[in-house]
Amino acid sequence: MKNILKNKWIVIILVLILGIVIGKFIGGGNSTNEAVGTHIHDETLEEQIWTCSMHPQIQQNGPGQCPICGMDLIPLDNSMNSEEVLPDEVSMSASAMKLAEIQTYVVKRENPEKEIRLLGKVKPDERLVYSQAVHFPGRIEKLFINFTGEKVVKGQKLATIYSPELVTAQKELFEVLKDESTNPALVEAARNKLKQWKFSDQQIDNIEKSGKVQNELNIFSDHNGYVMMLMASEGDYVKAGQILLEVTDLSRIWMLFEAYENDLPWVKVGDNLEIDLKAIPGKTFKEKITFIDPFINPKTRVANVRVEMSNASGLLKPDMFANGIITSKLPITGEVILVPKSAVLWTGKRAVVYIKLPNREHNSFIYREVILGEDAGEFYVIKEGLEEGEEIATNGVFKIDAAAQLAGKKSMMNPTGGKVATGHNHGGGDNKDEMKDMDMSKEVMVDKSKVSAKFKQQLGNVVSQYLSLKDKLVNDNSDLQSNVKSLQQSLKKVDMSLVMEDAHNVWMEALKSMNKELKLLSKAVNIDEQRTIFLTISKSLADATQKLGVKMKDSQPLYLEFCPMANDDKGGYWLSIEKEIKNPYFGSKMLKCGEVKQEIK
Repeated sequence: MKNILKNKWIVIILVLILGIVIGKFIGGGNSTNEAVGTHIHDETLEEQIWTCSMHPQIQQNGPGQCPICGMDLIPLDNSMNSEEVLPDEVSMSASAMKLAEIQTYVVKRENPEKEIRLLGKVKPDERLVYSQAVHFPGRIEKLFINFTGEKVVKGQKLATIYSPELVTAQKELFEVLKDESTNPALVEAARNKLKQWKFSDQQIDNIEKSGKVQNELNIFSDHNGYVMMLMASEGDYVKAGQILLEVTDLSRIWMLFEAYENDLPWVKVGDNLEIDLKAIPGKTFKEKITFIDPFINPKTRVANVRVEMSNASGLLKPDMFANGIITSKLPITGEVILVPKSAVLWTGKRAVVYIKLPNREHNSFIYREVILGEDAGEFYVIKEGLEEGEEIATNGVFKIDAAAQLAGKKSMMNPTGGKVATGHNHGGGDNKDEMKDMDMSKEVMVDKSKVSAKFKQQLGNVVSQYLSLKDKLVNDNSDLQSNVKSLQQSLKKVDMSLVMEDAHNVWMEALKSMNKELKLLSKAVNIDEQRTIFLTISKSLADATQKLGVKMKDSQPLYLEFCPMANDDKGGYWLSIEKEIKNPYFGSKMLKCGEVKQEIK
């Protein structure tokens, strides 16, 4: 060994070998560290998840667009401590709050006050309506009242009547008067017979003094007023008790206003009512409510509210339209909790609000059911469920609820929580469940090639008017009256005799549904209500065009398009001549949500 060490070349070689081994060991260690460092860095990148502010169930490893609504994805904020999050809490980033246009309101107690607008008409006072009757039978020889609306005064001669019975009664009176001293009872009986016919003692005395039988007798008015109804003509035979005419005294009138049942809690006898009439511009009447009808009209769902007014000048005419305004307070003591109507989601079974949780680094909301009280104009009275000082969402509430529902948390349509099917399938699959919604209870197979070309052209005109209506909803425009009328007119122009048998039945079913829904649409003013009605119209018209065929102007294509989020996530269809999606059920809020299902020919 000593000999080996004495050889310097061997020592040099051993040192070199040892250096190489140590170098490799050190180099390998560095490589490993670099790999570990890279791996850690990669894991850090992978932890950044991107999501949609409107559809939190969408989560991707990188930026992009939401496959549901097309919105840009945003980084998912995971900085909140999961141990502090409530099970049904919905957290939203600042950017999501801005995109959803969410606003909040601090709950407080106030005295509820409501301005109620009522529509009414001028009506005659029913207590001043009189019937002028004939009290003995006869024939009208002369009628001095010739038309309705004629003014009469008490004691005015109305008609002359010939009565054989009256002639006989007078003759009997003259006969018994001859033996008045011996038979006074007979005289009294003869006089009473005339009194039963409403003859006064003065009239009977005049008959006795004259000694002549009167063949004709005049009828005089018992009241002042205007003739509202003339119920006999010259030459008519009338019976005892028959009504000759009706007279109404218009020196005092009623104004009857219609109050809807949800407004009745605010209306009380004695409330002040400001009244304007179009027939009398610039003049406002201030009167008090004197009576509220105890019954609701089962068809119109209104009760009459009565105001009594003097009309000595005759300025107010029956059936004039009037507008009334009541500023009323609820008949309760103390202040109550009021919240804006926009804060409440109401399904008919329950009312829901979203509470903004305090002491959170991020914007967080949680579902809560409340019990609604009276309708206070732009506000609801809350009987139970909220406390003064709590902060609630007032704008964008539906978007918060949609996020909660898609995340499987408590929501308006899913009060027990749990994951729900979103119904989204934009991958071009069969979507059998979605198409099932379009199936009618009675599926009718029609040979479209045998349907009249003229009928298809008329149906195309209907679709054109429908598209104008659809475009208004796409642009969030609720002024639909002219479009509804145009669509109704186009439906009337469709010649139903051009289709026979099954095709005729298909069209009549669709026509009946559309006419019914268009009447409702003409009365709807809230755009959400309009879109709900439009959904049914679209379904009926799409069904008719699919089964019968359609010919659009200039041979334009017609597409059937579908949004799975419409109609409370049940899905909704509409027709369009453009492949580009423009959603009429959400408008600018989610304009691109939907897909083309098929082209209708």
